[in-house]
Amino acid sequence: MSNRSIVVISAGLSQPSSTRLLADRLADATVTELAARGITANVEYVELRDVAHEVVNMTLSGFASGPLKEVIEKVTAADGVIAVTPIFSASYSGLFKSFVDILDKDALVGRPVLVGATGGTGRHSLALEYALRPLFAYLRADVAGTAVFAATDDWADGGGDDVNPLPNRIRRAGRELAEMVADREPSAPVGLYDAVPSFEQLLGGA
Repeated sequence: MSNRSIVVISAGLSQPSSTRLLADRLADATVTELAARGITANVEYVELRDVAHEVVNMTLSGFASGPLKEVIEKVTAADGVIAVTPIFSASYSGLFKSFVDILDKDALVGRPVLVGATGGTGRHSLALEYALRPLFAYLRADVAGTAVFAATDDWADGGGDDVNPLPNRIRRAGRELAEMVADREPSAPVGLYDAVPSFEQLLGGA
């Protein structure tokens, strides 16, 4: 069996969080689909609320410190990313955007990304298409065709998949991300000195 790494980013602010719940469901669906393709997945979870202060500090200083540095390295080295945010004022949360802003502009180039969002009502669902998808398209990520929005009522029990389409949508999104990840070569681990230029580069090829 080959192996892939999946990083799950949740921007939920409360504990427990419906945003984290959706992120977990999307991760489970992706892992199941990868297993069906003979691929194991190492899943890393990132709660942005836990590094919120470090995100602000890096915004001001330009340097990542403490656990944030490790989080950025995980995202940069991942074979696939699941990113889920609550919707506030018809767009992604400020914490979510602040984290994306501190990533290197090339950190997600060609990276398979599955986006999801949560909100009080289904009226916020279009934020996935006019806010989240363009954000990751700008970063040149490979965004899965199916995005998943979960309103408060979607978590109610009963009714089955015909009444509540959320479970089916989660499975479809997980399948799409798994296919994208499986079709790519595994990402090489980030080395300590990968960003250090060679002597040849320093001398301009002389």
